Amino acid sequence: MPRINRAIELLAQDQAIYYEGAHTGAVLTAEQGARDAGTWADYINIGMEHGAFDMTGLAAYMQGMAAAAPTRSGHRTPAVIVEAPVNGTDEANVRHNAWQFRQILGRGVHGILLCQAENAAAVRAFVESCRYPHNLAGVDPGLPSPVARLTGARRGPAAAGMLGIGTRGRGSEGTAAPVWGIAQEEYFRRADPWPLNPEGELLLGVKLESPEGAANCDEILAVPGIGFAEIGPGDLGLSLGYVEVQLYPYPPEMRAARDRILAACRRNKVAFLEACKPETITDRLDEGVRVVAGHSEEAARIGRAHQRRTMPV
Repeated sequence: MPRINRAIELLAQDQAIYYEGAHTGAVLTAEQGARDAGTWADYINIGMEHGAFDMTGLAAYMQGMAAAAPTRSGHRTPAVIVEAPVNGTDEANVRHNAWQFRQILGRGVHGILLCQAENAAAVRAFVESCRYPHNLAGVDPGLPSPVARLTGARRGPAAAGMLGIGTRGRGSEGTAAPVWGIAQEEYFRRADPWPLNPEGELLLGVKLESPEGAANCDEILAVPGIGFAEIGPGDLGLSLGYVEVQLYPYPPEMRAARDRILAACRRNKVAFLEACKPETITDRLDEGVRVVAGHSEEAARIGRAHQRRTMPV
């Protein structure tokens, strides 16, 4: 079947993807969703880390976008990725707030960004919380089977470098699948993280925006199921004493963190996100940036031409 998630389709071709959407103040109505269906961007970022956690609005927005289908590229909608309010500072915090991921995914979005990811255990919990338990790619085969757990066997921790069993439950497929334009049974199969699952349509990302996140980037980005990552220069800079947002070229200590994260992305085949301007886009693409912030249609035009992109906008 053709891809549902346009952003994943492009990343699989090593094409950069471009997004628009503010960190706060998103207008979440059916009318706005219908308008945004014609966006120049490849995906739309909806900021709920600092913006309102508005599930009613998000549902209407996604339904309005789907009603305007298809896009000029032939996809049902542009991809929509939501910044979740929970911070990925530790495993317990993520697991206790996993209800947020279930609510967000249940509205039919195509991905989630975990902010302030600081260690691999928290990121594993994030990925597991976004997966159905029957999808087993990357799951430790040594964990007890469902039948064994029926008799009291504990799930236990997964082996290093592997995932535990997914914890997303049945119940929201009735709202999410129609947005994707597929049957509920098909949604259960395809609502899984890419590239861990080559047929998955969920794009999960992490923001490494603290000194701890940057220091632990190698372990974090080795977690199966993560599709993209960014440095988070605003909050990382704030933690280092910079009140004004520092953008590329960064101060020396931030540049070192950025280069370390980019290298870890390359080693783990994770797309790197960074803000780019029209005058910097080609250099950043040549360096390996594959998810482009900056909300610049002109930068997207230049970047797409530079990479000889053929998919219509």
